[in-house]
Amino acid sequence: MSFAEFYAAAPITIWIGVVFLGLAVGSFLNVVIYRLPVMMQNDWKQECDEYLREQGHPAAKKSEQKAEKFNLAYPNSRCPKCNTPIKPWQNIPVLSYVFLKGACANCKTKISPRYPIIEATTAALGALVFWHFGATTETLFGFVFLWSLICLTMIDADHYLLPDSITLPLMWLGIIANLFNTYTDLESSVIGAIAGYLSLWLVYWAFKLITGKEGMGYGDFKLLAALGAWMGWQYLPLIILLSSAVGALLGLGAIALMGRDKAKPLPFGPYLAVAGFIAFIWGDTLLQHYLQMMNFSG
Repeated sequence: MSFAEFYAAAPITIWIGVVFLGLAVGSFLNVVIYRLPVMMQNDWKQECDEYLREQGHPAAKKSEQKAEKFNLAYPNSRCPKCNTPIKPWQNIPVLSYVFLKGACANCKTKISPRYPIIEATTAALGALVFWHFGATTETLFGFVFLWSLICLTMIDADHYLLPDSITLPLMWLGIIANLFNTYTDLESSVIGAIAGYLSLWLVYWAFKLITGKEGMGYGDFKLLAALGAWMGWQYLPLIILLSSAVGALLGLGAIALMGRDKAKPLPFGPYLAVAGFIAFIWGDTLLQHYLQMMNFSG
């Protein structure tokens, strides 16, 4: 029995599975969002320490201590305040937060609501992807696309950083998916990756030459390249337009509602990610409406 046949026979079971998968993956994404930047910083520090040792720098003596093992799997999750390990039953997505009333079971330190929000958002958007594409290969690739965008959005919002370890595999996976014309043809995918990178690269250098300042980072170029690889070059103007609109709305909202400093720079990655997901789900509809409007106005 194929997956499509199983879905036709037991759709409710599949939908429940999709939601639980989203919650479980959302819990893991919380780990990635917090730990991956720390792992990158540790790697950078180790590289600097190795360079200092090679140069015989006096500060190199301080780097002789062995760094504590830290990755996505180790150490186990624990309260940052009292360092108490979190039990498995205290780490159930969303439910544990509700049962613990948003606080550590040991020291009662408040837990950020962003953790259950990310878990619930991952489940809800995963259900949206499944609803849009159905029991198909597009959904399986779409899950990975969504999960990657959630990680990139939160990491960039926290650290102004879009890790190559996510953006580059995401770009290559988009090209691999389109080897089989999953979302677009291979030619459009490859051109999309190239045009996505170069378009923001040109904007970056034009802005830098005119103002002497850097308007965005290279991670933004790679993310747009990844979006182009997934959807094809035809969607790049829509994604750029949507990202500008999303940035304007969220930026003004942050200033008006949360009192964000106007002088503080805003990361562009989250806006690209949100725009990319909107185009991924509703891009065809939006483009059709736009073409209809153009024909009507003409």
